[in-house]
Amino acid sequence: MVKVRLWGSLRQAAEGQTEVEVEARTFKELLDRLVETYPGLAPQIARGVSLSLDGVIYREAWFTEIRPESEVVLMPYMTGG
Repeated sequence: MVKVRLWGSLRQAAEGQTEVEVEARTFKELLDRLVETYPGLAPQIARGVSLSLDGVIYREAWFTEIRPESEVVLMPYMTGG
């Protein structure tokens, strides 16, 4: 199981939870499991999310490996200039 900290508006879409646990080995599996468990996350995930994995931020790195002991933070895409 991977502990995932949800950032910002993602918390509301996951029934107000700040941290959830899912069974996943990659970024893609993580997103798929989150949508299965928390359907309210689907629209935001479809718009795009970033993954902070042990302090490194990834976007669309679908097959990035996630270890059970990894620090995982999921957040909406950051925009601005």
